[in-house]
Amino acid sequence: MPESVTSAAYLLAAVLFILALRGLSHPDSSRRGNLFGMVGMVIAILATLAHGAMSLAGYGLIVLGLAIGGGIGVVVALRIKMTALPQLVAAFHSLVGLAAVFVAASALAAPQAFGIGEPGAIHLESLIEMSIGLAIGAITFSGSVIAFAKLQALMRGAPITFPFQHQINLAIGIAIVLLVIAFVATGGVATLFWLIALLAFLLGFLLIIPIGGADMPVIVSMLNSYSGWAASGIGFTIQNLALIITGALVGSSGAILSYIMCKGMNRSIINVLLGGFGTDSSAAGPAGAGIGDRTVKSGAAEDAAFILKNASKVIIVPGYGMAVAQAQHALREMADLLKAEGVEVKYAIHPVAGRMPGHMNVLLAEANVPYDEVFELEQINNEFSTADVAYIIGANDVTNPAAKTDASSPIYGMPILEVDKAKTVLFIKRSMASGYAGVENELFFRPNTMMLFGDAKKMTEEIVQALNH
Repeated sequence: MPESVTSAAYLLAAVLFILALRGLSHPDSSRRGNLFGMVGMVIAILATLAHGAMSLAGYGLIVLGLAIGGGIGVVVALRIKMTALPQLVAAFHSLVGLAAVFVAASALAAPQAFGIGEPGAIHLESLIEMSIGLAIGAITFSGSVIAFAKLQALMRGAPITFPFQHQINLAIGIAIVLLVIAFVATGGVATLFWLIALLAFLLGFLLIIPIGGADMPVIVSMLNSYSGWAASGIGFTIQNLALIITGALVGSSGAILSYIMCKGMNRSIINVLLGGFGTDSSAAGPAGAGIGDRTVKSGAAEDAAFILKNASKVIIVPGYGMAVAQAQHALREMADLLKAEGVEVKYAIHPVAGRMPGHMNVLLAEANVPYDEVFELEQINNEFSTADVAYIIGANDVTNPAAKTDASSPIYGMPILEVDKAKTVLFIKRSMASGYAGVENELFFRPNTMMLFGDAKKMTEEIVQALNH
């Protein structure tokens, strides 16, 4: 295929990728956005295959690889639970990073195949692009593996800190920069290449282990950005326009999303990357810890059903606890019963609720919750004062009034859903333990709050049963 035709195909694929991102910005157009993305990727793959000149055996190996990878992807897509999407996304990011490392190694071993020079005489700009793509790809791989392990509970979600961690990370970062300079200056010595890879793998590991559960939405989006920049860097190395454009789109959109997540937490990206914020809920303390002489009002499913049935407006606030309990379907059933009784039902989503951007939106969509009932923080916060009931199912830090009232709190200044303004707050939680930020929720002790202790799914199902009687 002529170069001009290949470039035109890549340009068409890039336009479709942009339309995909635009479509994914709203639930109503998300299916169309996914379709655009899939068509664009097919065009990019076919154009790459048609442009290259290789033996029949070479094409056979590529098709075999596509069949194996595609088959694994289909199986994973069919079997994965919606609640496990965050760790799946982290796993995908790790594969993108590892692919960047492998492609960089291939370009170093056979530069003539990519048109970037000869062994021992690789073009200067290609060496720069190769080393940068290698370093970012390696950091993305090891960092994503740790994020996956934390999200999958293979390692504890609390920050894992160690003495002089920032100084060690800085030293490794400086060493990587110096090795990149040496790699470029020496014309691409393989030993320096693998030293860069080794240190970058180590840096990715050390950057993510100190980051706690409360920051996981930001980290997932940051790793998404890293994977894009790694792909773009390798695209420059092997002179592939599709990789350059696609990587830049992913990298920039991931960076923007990370900024939005940090804004939602009132924290800087640098502060998040330094780590140490957010604990594992299992390590947050036993039930009743820190209560002292303060009183907590608790109730049963029957009490909650009575209050909900006699309300005129209910705002539901889902959080990660809903995801863990897989309570979204029971929640939808409860909402349908309330609407049948004439109750106005809305859902309030905090931008950092869950373990990845849009986590709660995905789970509610799985339960077929109507899109027009789901609202973001800025859209619905002023409605809590007119609500009879705020029904909190598994959300903790994002509803904590201490973010507004306690200047000493680590979450002070973080925008929260102002559920405390509702006439009654029904709070489903297993115990009085604090959330991922390790901060006790002042909402538990408010006079208008009723705690509903138990599993989110079981408690909601019991409320549904009580509403049916």
